[in-house]
Amino acid sequence: MREYSPDLTPQWKRAKPAPEVPADPGLVVELAGTDFCGAVVACEAGTVTLEDRFGKRRVFPLEPRGFLLEGAVVTLTRPTRSPAAPARTASGSVAVPGARARVARAGRIYVEGRHDAELVERVWGDDLRIEGVVVEYLEGIDDLPAIVADFAPAPDARLGILVDHLVPGSKESRIAASVTSPDVLIVGHPYVDVWQAVKPAALGIEAWPVVPRGEDWKTGVCRALGWPENTGAAWQHILSRVTSYKDLEPTLLGAVEHLIDHVTA
Repeated sequence: MREYSPDLTPQWKRAKPAPEVPADPGLVVELAGTDFCGAVVACEAGTVTLEDRFGKRRVFPLEPRGFLLEGAVVTLTRPTRSPAAPARTASGSVAVPGARARVARAGRIYVEGRHDAELVERVWGDDLRIEGVVVEYLEGIDDLPAIVADFAPAPDARLGILVDHLVPGSKESRIAASVTSPDVLIVGHPYVDVWQAVKPAALGIEAWPVVPRGEDWKTGVCRALGWPENTGAAWQHILSRVTSYKDLEPTLLGAVEHLIDHVTA
């Protein structure tokens, strides 16, 4: 009978010893032999905890040659310094120090206006660059069906669209319903303008003013709050008070995260 080796260890584990790398917080590695990739958030005796970009955490043993660092097999070791909480981006994701922006994907995220784009950049900019997602603004969605047709979405070029005031019965909801491509995801928030997606507490006010119907909403807000009637300057003030996802309403947070997942799926 043919003899078989009792050693069933995978070849990548039987190779020559791999470089030892301290499992410092924030180090991004991939579990060898799988597609799980995450940042180190904790390292204890014999184990390391990784967190992926979706916030999912898993604990793995510190086995020799058990991980890949930038494609190379390494052996993780306990860090020589005390672990600290990993740095976070403004969106709450684990920061990846020194990471280069990824080449832009074919897919895109469209938002209605410049203010929407600037707010998304302020909170999700680091994440979007790593994922290679470009955000563009449309200056309104009245011509959305034609814009979508011109983009020609496909499974490898998905389109995500963020719409203001997406509530039942609104003009925006009727326009959104006219787009039926399976490769397009349209989500939105209930606010008249993306300004309202910033929590009042971040601006030191109790609530956003109620502007009479028929009056320009942004101008009305400036009047009610005693600000100069310069909506551009008012927006820069609002934007300057946004430092992280904690300053935004959950409705907008969920919508943008949904779009990122759709485009990067």
